[in-house]
Amino acid sequence: MPATRRDTPPPRTGNSETEVLRGFLGYLRDSIAAKVEGAPEPQVRTFRTPSGTNLLGLLHHLTAVERATFLGEEITDWQATFDASPGDSVADVVARYRETVARADAVLDACTDLGAPLPRPRPRTRGPAPSIRWALVHLIEETGRHAGHADILRELTDGTTGR
Repeated sequence: MPATRRDTPPPRTGNSETEVLRGFLGYLRDSIAAKVEGAPEPQVRTFRTPSGTNLLGLLHHLTAVERATFLGEEITDWQATFDASPGDSVADVVARYRETVARADAVLDACTDLGAPLPRPRPRTRGPAPSIRWALVHLIEETGRHAGHADILRELTDGTTGR
């Protein structure tokens, strides 16, 4: 019988804009990591769509998005970020994602003005850094979009549902 996880309701955050944005981003980050955690090999890598989307690849991609957005890492081939290395286990990819999120949160912890540009460790060639507000909303959108994909892919993989 497939596993059914209890749905976790959206977070009850503080009232400030920062608390709401960070609360929802954290909620979505936890949701997608939980979707990938414990997924069976090799099914976690099985392409479930004609475009080649797979559960492990989604989390690998979101790790790259977090690194590019909050840590200033240059990504030259976004399509390649959807492919986890064959040597990476599910636990490796989940741990790398959680470590990247912790590093991104450390950057955000130092940011007090949502309208300020996102701090960059080095200059980027593609123009000025976006505002912290824009970066948070973008990551909420990106993570939420892929968390929805992950819900479907995990159910197709082993029948597990819920958040």
